[in-house]
Amino acid sequence: MKIKILIITLFVLISGSISAQTYQKTDYGVKTVINSENIDIYFYNPSTVRVLKYPQGKSYSQKSLSVIQNPQKTSFKLKKNGDELLIKGEKLDIYLSLKSGKVSFATQKSILLSEKEAGTVFTDFNDAGIKTYSVSQSFVLDKEEHIYGLGVQQEGKMSKRSIKLNMVQGNTDDYVPFFVSNKGYGLFWDNYSPTVFEDTPESTMFKSEVGDAVDYYFMQGTNADGVIANMRSLTGEVPMFPLWTYGFWQSRERYKSQDELVNVVKKFRELNVPLDGIIQDWQYWGNNYLWNAMEFLNPGFNDPQKMVNDVHGMNAHMIISIWSSFGPNTKQFKELGKMGALFNFKTWPESGSEKFPPNQDYPSGVKVYDAYNPAARNLYWKYLNEGVFKLGMDGWWMDSTEPDHLDFKPSDLDTKTHLGSFRKVRNAYPLMTVGGVSDHQRSVTSDKRVFILTRSVFAGQQRYGSNTWTGDVVASWDALKNQISAGLNLSLSGIPHWNSDIGGFFLWNFKNPLENPDYRELHVRWMEFGTFCPMMRSHGEGYPRELYQFGKKGTPVYDAIEKYINLRYSLLPYIYTTSWEVTANKSSMTRALVMDFAEDKQALDINDEFMFGKSILVSPVTQSMYSKLIDTVRVADFSTVKSKEVYLPKGVDWYDFWTAEKYVGGQTVKKAVPIDIIPMFVKAGSILPFGPKVQYATEKKWDNLEIRIYEGANGEFTLYEDENDNYNYEKGAYSTIKFLWNDKNRTLTIDKQKGTFPDMLKQRKFNIVLVSKDKGTGTDLSKKYDREVIYFGKKINVAL
Repeated sequence: MKIKILIITLFVLISGSISAQTYQKTDYGVKTVINSENIDIYFYNPSTVRVLKYPQGKSYSQKSLSVIQNPQKTSFKLKKNGDELLIKGEKLDIYLSLKSGKVSFATQKSILLSEKEAGTVFTDFNDAGIKTYSVSQSFVLDKEEHIYGLGVQQEGKMSKRSIKLNMVQGNTDDYVPFFVSNKGYGLFWDNYSPTVFEDTPESTMFKSEVGDAVDYYFMQGTNADGVIANMRSLTGEVPMFPLWTYGFWQSRERYKSQDELVNVVKKFRELNVPLDGIIQDWQYWGNNYLWNAMEFLNPGFNDPQKMVNDVHGMNAHMIISIWSSFGPNTKQFKELGKMGALFNFKTWPESGSEKFPPNQDYPSGVKVYDAYNPAARNLYWKYLNEGVFKLGMDGWWMDSTEPDHLDFKPSDLDTKTHLGSFRKVRNAYPLMTVGGVSDHQRSVTSDKRVFILTRSVFAGQQRYGSNTWTGDVVASWDALKNQISAGLNLSLSGIPHWNSDIGGFFLWNFKNPLENPDYRELHVRWMEFGTFCPMMRSHGEGYPRELYQFGKKGTPVYDAIEKYINLRYSLLPYIYTTSWEVTANKSSMTRALVMDFAEDKQALDINDEFMFGKSILVSPVTQSMYSKLIDTVRVADFSTVKSKEVYLPKGVDWYDFWTAEKYVGGQTVKKAVPIDIIPMFVKAGSILPFGPKVQYATEKKWDNLEIRIYEGANGEFTLYEDENDNYNYEKGAYSTIKFLWNDKNRTLTIDKQKGTFPDMLKQRKFNIVLVSKDKGTGTDLSKKYDREVIYFGKKINVAL
């Protein structure tokens, strides 16, 4: 971006052998040359600063793929002290060494982060015939500092200290070069090429294979929420998902006919088990030479319009698998080939034969398309719209958005894209392909909110209505535990919607898994964890995962699965309001403990607990407890109830969700965990709404809600409602009702309803429950109320 240079040029004399240097004050910051490096520092807002460094004599004008915010004029002052220039902003102080070029960031209280002395390195690099650089920048972190984010990794770590990451998008590892510190700042490294992140006791470094400049953003936010708010302002806000997306989803790899898919929905309805989403995985298009044709060419799908209508007729929704690649016999392949928008490296599937392992004698010829090319994205949507969306499809399962890159060779990265070499833009591929579908759907309708389930992610992707799953993980107890930190760190990367394949995708570790007591227990525990993720979705290959595959009603495993699906639906008023907090107030749905308890040192590196919204603490069970070997045969044994230790963060009191037993924070407690119990604790002062028992999310209006109050502190909760789909909320078509609990006076204030939307409830009942051991516990709605309130939208004070 061109920055207007003011007429005034300040001359600064510095000591030593270095001659006189200049710096220039611009509308947004400072521009200078130090040691043959251009250094541009400018404010994007009072809390966010961009730093650019590039060799003298070169220009740099790259348009960011992630950043969509423009810099804002911000008040700041300059003050020189010897060899140091202070750029004093409204919220941030920036120190620039006029001798070395080192940049430091501070508030009035303390230094937050400093570049390492001589930590900027440019190395000549030939990028597919283009002379450029490899670039790196090192920083110095405090010894006791914790950092989080950097996308999705499967190593089970919350804090990202003392690690090295080779950041290239993969199936089960997604990379976002952004981290958040418990000191209340964040750093976004704006580069899309293969990048190494490494943290050692001496320094913390980003090193990218290709870059015309060191280009990063520093943001201060006081706490993690504030930092993430700045990252969202910089790279895009989160749109609302439809209410139905927060219900329960069922899929498998794969439904082989439309009858099979429709019958799954029918079975759920017959069993009176809630379901909102069903997913059709790959090969509905037929053979691999027709890969991703975006048409129902498989004879098992002879009437796709009827299939979609049948699903909708049972009040369920359907999304469908689409890929980033095309088979050689598809129309898309031929048209993309003519425009030079296909990549030549090997991708999945390898063989035209559907048998496994792949038969290399019959190569599939499938190629990845150039999602960086606007014309290619237009063509992608044209066929998707005509072949699938017009049937009434409700959303997209965008698989292989890394994309799959098999038999990798370094020369593959020389592949030409619309934006230069594939090497230069490699990690931004998911952002481009997901963004292409999202933008096009928004351009044709505002009646249906964009919903995209995707396997890979990059910075800024939260603006595209996408939910990232953690990849095709191999089922194990360690894998279950690893999903917790993987998802939480994605949330701490500014991207709040994520999920995992409940039960694990591959079942290689289990013999006869559906009959294996250890796997059945694992599946239940994964289901319990999935209840508290932004999306609750059961999926996997090899063996079907519908709950009726795990027994019948009245058996422990079946009953536990059913219990948590129903709990998910009871929590929908809380979940949908939390979703609104994400959109309206830049919040996060799943919250690492650092977000709410940054002052509690014991909470900073816990990798198996999190907050779901701001009221509910969840601690999933991640080890086997109820299966054992007897004479080489594994059997289930529920005769002895086991327990799990749970740390309750200090500073607040906690209620056991199941028993209402109250605990003081700052201690570790033992919680009994029979197969159907996940440790859940609710903060004192919380107000939780519970919805009606339903078979799908919108079956009943929220005209009769149970309102649970957890005494011991003042609290508030704002119930959000809208039309459950479409984008009219962006025009103000929604309502909010604020609940305020005064603990000292034991008074609940239900404030005046604000806002309006079509068919909004004019009257409703709130069943108020002060939670105690005999009421307001567990999943069943209370039969005892402290007060029943008929509410007409006017302010009410309820003394309890």
